[in-house]
Amino acid sequence: MRSSSHVLPLGVLTALLLSQVCSGIKWLSISHAPSSLHINQTQHCKLLTGLVSSQAQLCRSNLELMQTIITAAREVKKTCQKTFSDMRWNCSSIDIPVDAPKYRPDLDRGTREAAFVYALSAATISHTIARACTSGDLRLCSCGPIPAEIPEPGYRWGGCGDNLHYGLIMGSKFSDAPMKMKRAGSHANKLMHLHNSEVGRQALRDALVMKCKCHGVSGSCSIRTCWRGLQDLREIAMDLKTKYLSATKVVHRPMGTRKQLVPKDIDIRPVRENELVYLQSSPDFCAKNDKQGSVGTQDRQCNKTSLGSDSCDLMCCGRGYNPYTEKLVERCHCKYHWCCYVTCKKCERLVERYVCK
Repeated sequence: MRSSSHVLPLGVLTALLLSQVCSGIKWLSISHAPSSLHINQTQHCKLLTGLVSSQAQLCRSNLELMQTIITAAREVKKTCQKTFSDMRWNCSSIDIPVDAPKYRPDLDRGTREAAFVYALSAATISHTIARACTSGDLRLCSCGPIPAEIPEPGYRWGGCGDNLHYGLIMGSKFSDAPMKMKRAGSHANKLMHLHNSEVGRQALRDALVMKCKCHGVSGSCSIRTCWRGLQDLREIAMDLKTKYLSATKVVHRPMGTRKQLVPKDIDIRPVRENELVYLQSSPDFCAKNDKQGSVGTQDRQCNKTSLGSDSCDLMCCGRGYNPYTEKLVERCHCKYHWCCYVTCKKCERLVERYVCK
């Protein structure tokens, strides 16, 4: 007797394939996980969308870590959109529906914008894990190691440094997993995403600085206790934004026995380790174009007095803008009372705003 085989419908099969081939940053969709969800059982990993098989396995073996990774995914979206709020491309496309098979073309192709998001994602997940070690939110790690170099007179190592080493190991293991699968899309895109992810982690390494706290009689600061701590993610994102603005367009061509990414217009040098790279040029993001992943700038708020990228001239692409008036309610005439509370009145004022036509 022949056993009958179960044939999956084409739509289901396509969705399964897309879940393995689609964007390496699809794991960011776990930011949609309910705030009430606490990952403390292996079956909870099934509730997290966008994970490839090796990420799901890491979830099952590191349940405690996943809560931190969910926090990182939310932080990536918030930081990206805040960093680019003054630009035509404002990272709005990073927030896709949970059931969407892939990102819009601005992030699904090898664009400059994708380069930034991959770099920021890699930096953020390691940054969040490193900080979670320091705060005691993760039991598998603790403070970073005490630096080997001898501090200057008046300084001493102490405190609790951010555990960047652990953050980089676990962060890269999770965020690079989709690009290291056999069905990870084109080889060129995979190389680009892995390179840009490493640029993000290098920016994180550069952001590990010495932080100190003063000790002494009457605040004399006769001795300083110091540790290695990471700068805020906002500063790291601004560093990556600078790299985004000066990113290098590359091509995928044979170099020796294998194909590598090399600068398109500067064949005399290899790609630098600290520069973001992209394979495909982006549109100007002025008009809505679904095929190119542009949502356009119609109805975007602009700054009439600015000379930067958020100016009404640049943001609106020469189309002009419409003014409107907004009423703001603010605290005012605040008064301190002994001891110890403050009372304020509420004041209203009208502010003129501008949106692109």
